[in-house]
Amino acid sequence: MRSYVLVVNLIAVLSTAATARLVPVTGTDLVRFGVLTLCAAIAIEGTRQIERQREYDRAPSVAYVDTKAVWSVAAVIALPPVLAAAMVVVTYTIAWLRIWPHQRPVLPHRWIFSAATVLCGTQAAVVVLSLGMRHYPGAPDSGLLAGLGDLAVIIVAAALRWAINTVLVMVAIALSSPPKSIGELFSGFGDQILEAGALGLGLVTAVVLVQANPLVLVGVVIALVALHRGLLLTQYRRDAHTDATTGLVTKRRWRQLAEEQLGRTRAGRKLGVLFLDLDNFKTINDTYGHPNGDLVLRAVGDALRAEVREQDVCGRWGGEEFAIVIPDIHGEETLRQVAERIRHQVAVVSVALPDRDTVLTDLTVSIGGALYPAANITSVDDLLVATDTALYRAKQGGRNRVELAPPAQ
Repeated sequence: MRSYVLVVNLIAVLSTAATARLVPVTGTDLVRFGVLTLCAAIAIEGTRQIERQREYDRAPSVAYVDTKAVWSVAAVIALPPVLAAAMVVVTYTIAWLRIWPHQRPVLPHRWIFSAATVLCGTQAAVVVLSLGMRHYPGAPDSGLLAGLGDLAVIIVAAALRWAINTVLVMVAIALSSPPKSIGELFSGFGDQILEAGALGLGLVTAVVLVQANPLVLVGVVIALVALHRGLLLTQYRRDAHTDATTGLVTKRRWRQLAEEQLGRTRAGRKLGVLFLDLDNFKTINDTYGHPNGDLVLRAVGDALRAEVREQDVCGRWGGEEFAIVIPDIHGEETLRQVAERIRHQVAVVSVALPDRDTVLTDLTVSIGGALYPAANITSVDDLLVATDTALYRAKQGGRNRVELAPPAQ
């Protein structure tokens, strides 16, 4: 992982140096750079509270998306390459100083790596723009056909910049974390809309900077702040559906998703539900304290997510209990295999307790399961009753075992 980060950082430096003298810097370029820097500083200041909340709420295995791209995309279109690279460094520095003025949850080397990935994408965009645009750096040509051609080049350059940045970040996440699905590596559709909006506003900003009154950029700053406010509503909605301790869906959200999956189950298809209880969890809380107990719950939640498919739904039911809905399952033998796999996965979980200088191991879980359709099981409530009864048998049978509800036994 360290070697990968160093290589990306080195490529960023070398590629920036290679394009630095491609276009000479004029006094007008410096004035435009100053205007962009001022607008970026105001926008970052106006959205820093929201960005701080987003960073705290973001899972470590998720690619982070924000709107600093507005200013760096505008710079790569309208300014010489050396100033475009400088804009990336400036915006990341301002964000680092203002979003996290005191305690920072992001390590400096990660912030530097993130800036390096953007620099790599920026230099690739420079190559595309310099080869394809009629007047580079600058705005698209004023003629209809020529302007459409320049616009197509800009879209290709922006897409390439985004792709390089995203792939480099996702590779780093994959190297530093357990294997994740592609869906988990992205921050969600709403955040990708934010990125697309930032790229589009970057083009508008470049055109305004070159061809119109720079005071119009006040509108871009206002649009960015408004965009973030809308994003905050999406964040609140997501938080309402997510258990803060484990990162799994809440009990209420799990029931909603389970009802939806049950409604989609067609004739000849089966749906499985597993109910899990972490054995002797009260002893862990009493011995090591509730904060360390939360660390254990988080680790178990991560283990569950790693073991199920992307379409399966893991939720925290409450306390040390978890629920999983598994659509399109073949039958009771497959359900038992999944449950046993999860049980073994939990057994190898280790949880470091920093304040106790110890590592908790040998965790066990009891699991009850049920299938739909089956006799007397026609709803989610019926499934829950059946799985709860099976879980009770697993606990009574000595814990650390799997029991399935009749007739799936």
